Amino acid sequence: MSNIEKIINDAWENKDQINQNSDKSIKDAINQVIQDLDTGKSRVAEKINGEWVTHQHLKKAIMLSFRIHGMETLAGPYSSWRDKSNILKGKTAGWGDKEFEQAGFRMVPNSPVRKGSFIGKNVVLMPCFVNIGAYIDEGTMMDTFSRAGSCCQIGKNCHISAGSGVGGVLEPAQALPTIIENNVFLGAMSEVVEGIIVGEGSVLSMGMYIGQSTKIVNRSTGEITYGKIPPYSVVVPGTLPDKKNSSAPSLSCAVIIKQVDEKTRSKTSINDLLRE
Repeated sequence: MSNIEKIINDAWENKDQINQNSDKSIKDAINQVIQDLDTGKSRVAEKINGEWVTHQHLKKAIMLSFRIHGMETLAGPYSSWRDKSNILKGKTAGWGDKEFEQAGFRMVPNSPVRKGSFIGKNVVLMPCFVNIGAYIDEGTMMDTFSRAGSCCQIGKNCHISAGSGVGGVLEPAQALPTIIENNVFLGAMSEVVEGIIVGEGSVLSMGMYIGQSTKIVNRSTGEITYGKIPPYSVVVPGTLPDKKNSSAPSLSCAVIIKQVDEKTRSKTSINDLLRE
């Protein structure tokens, strides 16, 4: 355990007493965690030996950071906002041409990105929102009005389509955040929340709503699972009838209509995959 991790864990045990007047060592440790998350040196969750692992002390530091910073008015060219101080990337954090060139991502107007989130090179941020603790890897597109929730992890070369949300999971500290692995296409107006894992190379049709209670049905085998979309799955919305009561309303589910290999996924367009 690092010294910073110990300071954060100890502070967490007395979190109700943490405030703007807390010990400098505590505030320095919290601010260092936020800076490391911001630069990508640390990330809230990462894949270790094939399994996603949450680093709890980093989530604790994020939550403690709200206690040590006061509210501040953030002035923009056509409006103003009220939020915790030191909380946005970009001009409000003192960024200029040099900082943006080093970061290497494109950020169009009306794309608030909170300090403590990491944006990889060649990412394109259309008017979207990226919350604290999120990690967006290289080459990903966050399309118009999409959202990356607190601590979510989005992989390389993903497309998060217009109006879609990748849910945040900040509390409890031990909970795994929502994970979108590399090369995933998330269709327009979809919501993936509550720590769901979407496996690499998967294609989700528009209008998908997936949480921990959503049944994930493999149409070929009839198997029903929860919580994870297997890699290279093609998924569409569906419904399941109530087996005990034929007159009861059907319940929504996610249907895996096919699974493809990596080679097929790389050579096939999204529209082709979504057609039977």
